[in-house]
Amino acid sequence: MIDKFITEFDKGLRTLFALAPTVRALPGANIPDAEMSDAERSHAASLMRVNHCGEICAQALYQGQAWTSRSPETRQALRNAAFEETEHLNWTEQRITELGSRKSLLNPLWYAGALALGVIAGKLGDDLNLGFLAETEHQVEKHLESHLQQLPLQDRRSRTILEQMKQDEIRHAETATRLGARELPPLMKLAMKLSSRVLTQTAYYI
Repeated sequence: MIDKFITEFDKGLRTLFALAPTVRALPGANIPDAEMSDAERSHAASLMRVNHCGEICAQALYQGQAWTSRSPETRQALRNAAFEETEHLNWTEQRITELGSRKSLLNPLWYAGALALGVIAGKLGDDLNLGFLAETEHQVEKHLESHLQQLPLQDRRSRTILEQMKQDEIRHAETATRLGARELPPLMKLAMKLSSRVLTQTAYYI
């Protein structure tokens, strides 16, 4: 149990303070950076900070869900999704740096909250656990689509990153559904949307 706790704690430290690994190259790396005004560049950086913060939460959420999941198959699906999304962490952090900005100062707080939520979701049973994964991915997909519409039109580098992330989220949701995800109650979906809104509006500035 102690070894498991140390392993999970190490994952948290790496997620929060180390540059995440990536197998795939940064999407859009071969696209020249666009000319943008200071306001446009600041807006793009803030949107990417929100996306990076969302990926911090996804890592914590999947970690908590895998920790308390009962099925080895569900646990592996969650770990696979978390591993693939470390690339999203890498890509968004790189883009934030390119745009001359910083990550959210509240990342440790978001991580702790999402981890606790993941632990609870895992204890609800594998069907709801997978349903939570599927709903999370559906909401992130809509969130990314909204950011694609808000980005400055000329910022093709950021746009290419978000488009690839969106494709990955769709695939993760499909995997959860295939493994037997259960539809979440409307009240739970609403609570997820409201908490996501708080995170998005806060991380844009802090």
